[in-house]
Amino acid sequence: MTINYTEASELNAENLHHVMGLGIAGNFAGHLEQAGETPDFVEVECESDIAPKGLFPYFIPEQPAQIGVYPFSASQIKYPENLQNDAHLQAEPEVCVLFDMKYEFGKVARMQPIAFAAFNDCSIRKPGAKKISEKKNWGPETKGISNQFLPVSRLDEGGELDEYRIIAYFKRDADWQLYGNDSPISSYSYFHQKLMDWMQDKLNHQADFGPLENLNQWIHQANFPKQLLISLGATTYTELGENTFLQSGDEIAIFVYHQSITKATIENGIDTPESLPAGKVSVLKQKIV
Repeated sequence: MTINYTEASELNAENLHHVMGLGIAGNFAGHLEQAGETPDFVEVECESDIAPKGLFPYFIPEQPAQIGVYPFSASQIKYPENLQNDAHLQAEPEVCVLFDMKYEFGKVARMQPIAFAAFNDCSIRKPGAKKISEKKNWGPETKGISNQFLPVSRLDEGGELDEYRIIAYFKRDADWQLYGNDSPISSYSYFHQKLMDWMQDKLNHQADFGPLENLNQWIHQANFPKQLLISLGATTYTELGENTFLQSGDEIAIFVYHQSITKATIENGIDTPESLPAGKVSVLKQKIV
C-alpha cells in the first residue's frame, strides 16, 4: 500500500510493512558525544565537521535476517530479553519522514516527502558493534512511531517542518521529567535541500565501510521499495536523558509539535494527549516492557 500525503491520517504503526526504514547518524550537534558513539565513526570521512556520518538501515521488508523483523510500535518498547537489565537502552527522540520514491537505472532519482511523525529510534548502547543496524532492531516492538502522521509536501526552506519543534519526557515511578531538549526541527545540522541532496547521494553511493552499509545494495534486495521511512536524527539529551538507561516500567513521551503551541500546553497534555490541538501535534507515548 502506498499512501499519498493527503491521506497521512491513514498511516499508523501497524501498516508500514511495505516501507524500508532508515535513520541518519549524527545529524544533530552533540548527540553522538552524549550517546558515547563518536568512536564508531573515527574512520568515516565526511564532507564537513557538521555533516551527518551516514544512513543506516533498521528494517528491510521481506528479508529473512533480523533486519527483516517488523519493529514498529506506537505503545511500547520490548526490552532485549537476552540482556536482562544490562542492555544500556536509550530512547532517541526524532522526527521521521515518509518519502515516495522514484528510481532510474537502479538508482534513486527522486524523493517526495509526504508525511511526518514523532519517532523513537530506541538503541542499545553496544560498544564494538560492527554495524549501526546491530543496535537498532532486536525484534518486534523495538522502534517507536506515532500513529499521528501529519502531511508534508516539501523539505526545502519554508516547508511545513520549519514550523515544528521536538521535545521528549521520561517517567519512572512518579512525575514526568524532561528527557530530550526542546529543539526546532530546523536546527538539524543538515536540513532543507542540503539534506535531500545528501540523502539521495548516500542512498546511491554509500559504501559498506566501518559501521555503515551499502544502501543501494539493500534497495536492490528489497526490490526497490516504493516508500522509505527516514528518521532525521536524534536531538540532544538533558542531563537526565544522557545519564539514564531505560528499564522495564519506564515511560517515554515524544512530541513533534507546531511552534504556535506552548511548551506548557504540551506538558499539561502528556497524560491527556487527546486534549492537544488536532493536526498540529504528533504524539508518541511508549512504555518499556
